[in-house]
Amino acid sequence: MSTPLAPYLPLAVVLLLSGILAMVIPLLAGMLGPRRPSAIKSTTFEAGSESSGMARQRFAVKFYVVALLFIVFDVEAVFLYPWAVNFQALGWFGYTEMVVFAATLVVGLIYVWKKGALEWEH
Repeated sequence: MSTPLAPYLPLAVVLLLSGILAMVIPLLAGMLGPRRPSAIKSTTFEAGSESSGMARQRFAVKFYVVALLFIVFDVEAVFLYPWAVNFQALGWFGYTEMVVFAATLVVGLIYVWKKGALEWEH
């Protein structure tokens, strides 16, 4: 007798195996890996140079704005791919919806551009 969840059995097996591997690999690496601590390995490492200043200093808002803009346009790309795959099936309605979506993003880009958020040096 087949249950409604039977098609999901392979997915459950993959999730179970990945969960087991996620626990076993770090455990084995910790047990079998080399342990040779030294003063150099214990120092703070920051991009190959000596650390300067405190780690709790404030960052400019520009970094966060750039990150948010990246996320916005990354989300656009995520929505654009499935639309392109189903372009013919969606017809004119799907085309119109994507034009409205892209126009909204273009308006947002123009706004950000006019505000100067894309200028790194003011």
